[in-house]
Amino acid sequence: MSDTPRSEPVLLVDDDAGVRTLTFNRPEALNAFNQELWYAAADALEDAAADDHVRCVLVTGNGRAFSAGQDLGEMADPTVFEGQEPGYQRYMPVLESFPKPIVAAVNGVGVGIGLTMLLHCDIVLMSDQARLKVPFISLGVTTEASASLLMPATMGWQRAAEVLFTEPWIGADQAVADGIALRAVPHDRLLDEARALAGHIGGLPLGPLLATKALMQAGRADAVAAARTREVAEFEHLVRAMAG
Repeated sequence: MSDTPRSEPVLLVDDDAGVRTLTFNRPEALNAFNQELWYAAADALEDAAADDHVRCVLVTGNGRAFSAGQDLGEMADPTVFEGQEPGYQRYMPVLESFPKPIVAAVNGVGVGIGLTMLLHCDIVLMSDQARLKVPFISLGVTTEASASLLMPATMGWQRAAEVLFTEPWIGADQAVADGIALRAVPHDRLLDEARALAGHIGGLPLGPLLATKALMQAGRADAVAAARTREVAEFEHLVRAMAG
């Protein structure tokens, strides 16, 4: 991980007609999540939740990746987290309880959290060039972002087991078949289609949007939070075992 100061923020934020677009902006690191990006994304979602002018959030990535997952170089440096809550634990409760619709435009590779965060988005469009992967077991760890609950619920038990245990790359058409994405879109039309969809939602009345999403979340909110808690405990146990 470079210590060279960045000239641009790690998260780009743009508001337009009821839609807040959040663009992960670490293209040199394939938009891997470091502490700065975790916190920036959590703060941006909290701001969007509190802003009545925002009715929908659109999430995408800059460059050739949506997100390559957690920044493994930073994770290996325990001093990064001194005096600060780990960014993953800051971000996930905000994402999983976000009260407004989230549209994801998956512009490129999504690995680890680059896939599992999609399970918390309401509508996912994928570039026909994008691919997804969850390499948890081969890295010596286990699921994150409540994927232990949400992947079987979304994909079916056997397909989720295949994906978690054999770690294949998942192309856009297969992601649609698996229920991770709504549809695959030609790469050069992805953002236009995602913005049109988010813009339609952004033009709807806020009260009914909030009520409808709250009803959709209510049936699974406690289970999602509990799954994440179990995963964090097991993840930390496995990391300690690897360390020795």
